[in-house]
Amino acid sequence: MNITAFTKTPRGKAIFYLIIASVLWSTGGMLIKLVDWNPVAIAGTRSGVAALVMLLYVKKPKFTRSRAQIAGAFFYMLMVILFVVANKLTTAANVILLQYTAPIWVALLGAWVLKEKTRRVDWLAIAAVMGGMVLFFLGDLGSGALLGNLISVVSGVFLALTVIFLRLQKDGSQIEMTLLGNLLTFLVSIPFILQSVPDTRSIVGILLLGVFQLGISYTLFSIAVRHVTALEAILIPVIEPILNPVWVFLATGERPGGLALVGGLIVVLAVTLRSYYISTLGKVKEIEAVQ
Repeated sequence: MNITAFTKTPRGKAIFYLIIASVLWSTGGMLIKLVDWNPVAIAGTRSGVAALVMLLYVKKPKFTRSRAQIAGAFFYMLMVILFVVANKLTTAANVILLQYTAPIWVALLGAWVLKEKTRRVDWLAIAAVMGGMVLFFLGDLGSGALLGNLISVVSGVFLALTVIFLRLQKDGSQIEMTLLGNLLTFLVSIPFILQSVPDTRSIVGILLLGVFQLGISYTLFSIAVRHVTALEAILIPVIEPILNPVWVFLATGERPGGLALVGGLIVVLAVTLRSYYISTLGKVKEIEAVQ
């Protein structure tokens, strides 16, 4: 395949953007581990830098001040703060894989908020994910990582709520909602930022987190999702939970536990297979409707 020719098409360029965004997201755990600072201060400064990057792209943001936009920004703020806090309490692999349960929470909460029907495959996936999550907690009973695991799960719930409220944006202001969430995160973290000054290595890490891991990645993702199928938008980001623990291991030598690895594999497979099934089912219904 001619990569240059492929990326010249809107769909090809979008897939390339999704891959780059997923790789950038996957560096979060590694960079957070390398920053020696208060986790809330890290989250706020990272979001402040990311907001500046997004403003360069959006130029004139459209803040509708709708309930969906404000609520979505609030849940986004909670999600990114808890993600950083969890990374300081447990392994990066545990954090990203437990947060990757978000599509399952979307299936549950979507039935309530979006009035979407929960399918049999959703319940099967939910059962598998819950089983995978049990392995995480069995492996960390009696250790400090247990609190980090709990916070990771809560972060996944807030990620699901963020996705739901992104879908409720009827006026196409998804990136503005994320931008508002980053601004809110920065504002609430100011008291923590003012408590101390990070060292040079930490400042470099925060800049990398804000510019690349959050700012550019979300900008690329917002561009890409307009030109790819639902299946591609779901499957390609699986790169993130796979690469995240690899980068952390190479940078810090941190190893996830054996039970966590098995649980993580179950979670990723359950979410991926559910997404594949639903996307395939949707295509079949479209074909039947045409016929």
